[in-house]
Amino acid sequence: MHIQKKAHSSLNLAKNDSFDTPEKKVHHIHSNNEEKTQQQTIQLDVTNYNHPPNLSKLIPVSQIYGAYKRLMKVVTRTPTQKSIKLSEYFGANVYIKREDLQIVRSYKLRGAYNKIISIPENERHRTVFCASAGNHAQGVAYVCNLMKINCIIYMPTNTPSIKFNAVKSWGKQYAQIELVGDTFDESFRASRDKCSAENGIYVHAFDDEKIIEGQGTIAVEILEDINEDQVDFMFFPVGGGGCGAGISSYFKQVSPQTILIGVEPEGSPSMYEAIKQQQVVELESINTFVDGAAIKKSGAKPFEILNSVLKEVVLIPEGHVCTTMMKLFNEEGILVEPAGALAISALDKFKEQIKGKTVVCLISGSNNDLGRMTDIRMLSEIHQGLQYYMFVNFFQKPGALKQFLIQCLGPTDEITNLEYTRKNNREKGPALVGVKVRKPQDFEAMKNKMEELKITHRILQPNQEIFKMLL
Repeated sequence: MHIQKKAHSSLNLAKNDSFDTPEKKVHHIHSNNEEKTQQQTIQLDVTNYNHPPNLSKLIPVSQIYGAYKRLMKVVTRTPTQKSIKLSEYFGANVYIKREDLQIVRSYKLRGAYNKIISIPENERHRTVFCASAGNHAQGVAYVCNLMKINCIIYMPTNTPSIKFNAVKSWGKQYAQIELVGDTFDESFRASRDKCSAENGIYVHAFDDEKIIEGQGTIAVEILEDINEDQVDFMFFPVGGGGCGAGISSYFKQVSPQTILIGVEPEGSPSMYEAIKQQQVVELESINTFVDGAAIKKSGAKPFEILNSVLKEVVLIPEGHVCTTMMKLFNEEGILVEPAGALAISALDKFKEQIKGKTVVCLISGSNNDLGRMTDIRMLSEIHQGLQYYMFVNFFQKPGALKQFLIQCLGPTDEITNLEYTRKNNREKGPALVGVKVRKPQDFEAMKNKMEELKITHRILQPNQEIFKMLL
């Protein structure tokens, strides 16, 4: 597939744009002759995609760069850092874009400001409405306080307290919070209804072109900061898809050789299913643990963009996300929220493909409640095969539990949970048992011993409803 485009010097920028173009990627053209000499054929490898990329669906570079210029005095220009440890482990040049260091500790401020600043001054007396699992809410609250605009923010009832409190702090007297529903989608419907009833202005978390433009400014900074000849892979988290759509729009026009990978949690694969079915779909249920990316229905505009140019959407088990969070904290000193670890979590699936390549991963946010760290550690250890929860059927006779503890457990195995009630009217009775082992093979030895003693068991999985009792 060959696409005739001007070299990075022009990038389809509108002739009447008054702002400067990106210095690293764009150079002004002074004459028609020079323009002809700077034309080149950009070749996209169609084998990297499920179908030929459709560049006409993208947000124009001029719009994203216009947002970049508007945001410069408001947002923090976050660093794009090379990770020595990740680079050594994967044999690649791995960079991390640190949006966890943004003012509201996530990239969401970018889109929120770009959207709200576009509201005409004679309309700013109207109340701004939005729904968010936390990060978008903080961005909207910050901007509304900055611009002295009243806002009503709807959030799920299970929103981590750190995000709820941060919204109140950023918005001050200009932000009112309503807790509605168990998911973003339920909060979204309630907020849209209220906005319509009160003739408010709605600021969508991801399905809005102005929001997408703002999030796309992340890509401008990345490509200006990296000194490598090219970026081979760009990994970013996907919830509703607004951030990925903005990044993809800019990358695919400025750095077309870059392979774009979206990353979603396994328990809420809304964009994965949308691309699979070639239409936006609403999932019946989702796992909300990765709250920053737990969306039942992806955005229509983000889907249109990502479906056009994305290499693929990778699904990552929540337990693996937790393992990445623990490693980032222990090895890099970086504390992130679950969604913030998604992009780096995907590197393991691409270990062979990225070897020797230049890779960028977006750390999207760090609004993580430390009270969740016990659950995060537990899910990480379950994913690694180091901790198990199971229902064990013990014979209802004296010494059955003692037999299990003495004969089935190895010298380094540890009981982390035990709930057992003896039932005299039954031959067997179930007990909830939690065990921790040094290595996965130790649990295999435990299972083999239980089979020898005819002790039956059923291992609980984190995606089962009953498992929520443990979190």
